[in-house]
Amino acid sequence: MNKTWFALLWLCLYAACASAAPPPPTDLTARVGFDQKLGATLPLDARFTDAAGTTASLRQWMDGHPALLLMGYFRCPNLCDVTQQGLAHAMAVSGLRPGRDVSVMFISIDPRETAADATRSQQMVARMPGDANAAAWHFLRGDAAAIAAVTQATGFRYAYDARLGQYAHPAGLVIATADGRVNQYLMGANYVPQTVHLAVVAASRHTLGSMVDQLVLLCCGYDPATGRYTVTIDRIMQGLGFGFVAVLLGLFLLLRRRRPGVAP
Repeated sequence: MNKTWFALLWLCLYAACASAAPPPPTDLTARVGFDQKLGATLPLDARFTDAAGTTASLRQWMDGHPALLLMGYFRCPNLCDVTQQGLAHAMAVSGLRPGRDVSVMFISIDPRETAADATRSQQMVARMPGDANAAAWHFLRGDAAAIAAVTQATGFRYAYDARLGQYAHPAGLVIATADGRVNQYLMGANYVPQTVHLAVVAASRHTLGSMVDQLVLLCCGYDPATGRYTVTIDRIMQGLGFGFVAVLLGLFLLLRRRRPGVAP
């Protein structure tokens, strides 16, 4: 009988606590999202600390490379693990090397997180299949001012849900040039390796990538609405037109040289 009364008392207390929890904000969906700010400048002087306790400016963490920037938080129970897994897969297959070709950064939006939280997140990425070279990624923490500077510059809108004790935030990858300008966005949590590769080549101002990459970028255009590269018919037609003119010019010169009495 005592056990029954104890169980009933526990259920009553649980129900009272649940009913006292604040409801989710009615405008939560409107407060969370990604506003694409192409051409915006990142706050390069904002300072962040990595898992090892090293503090440096965002400019120093980029180290003169184009940057892939993910935002979320290390203790996120849902979305952030998926986005990190998606980027890790893309990096392992893309042929890009973090720290050599591109700077890969995960910036926490929670100023309360610790070095231990950042370390666990880095270790989780290191355990994922493939070689994403997680040791060269930067898992960064900052104060509220530094976090706000980055999220506002990139258009990353998020909100804290006190009812769940979690952050509501969007999923997406920001690609920046080496001088800190937002160049592209890849929305969602899964990233096509070739798309990531081309995005970094484009952000490098074509200092990276092969001749094939340059030709693909010439024939494809980045669509901000979808966050993907699509074949651009106008560019293809323009390329074909130039090619046709070049062929005609070559034939004209060849025939001119073969005509008797005409000097080459």
